[in-house]
Amino acid sequence: MSENEYWFCLTHHTVEGRDGCRNSDRLGPYASAAEASRALEKVEERNEEWDNDPKWNDDAPGSGDGLSDGTPDN
Repeated sequence: MSENEYWFCLTHHTVEGRDGCRNSDRLGPYASAAEASRALEKVEERNEEWDNDPKWNDDAPGSGDGLSDGTPDN
């Protein structure tokens, strides 16, 4: 682990070094404090990408709804 790693604390909404809050309460590690400060923006960007990715479309037929060819499974 590098000494120049940073995390974004989800509890305090601050950038932390190695000795911050417990890992379950933060995102990272990131290579820079600037990158860590954008953690929530990056999460939002990725969620938006996944929400609009046809391979991740949970509403499409065959997505676990019992309909893969337009008819219910028996």
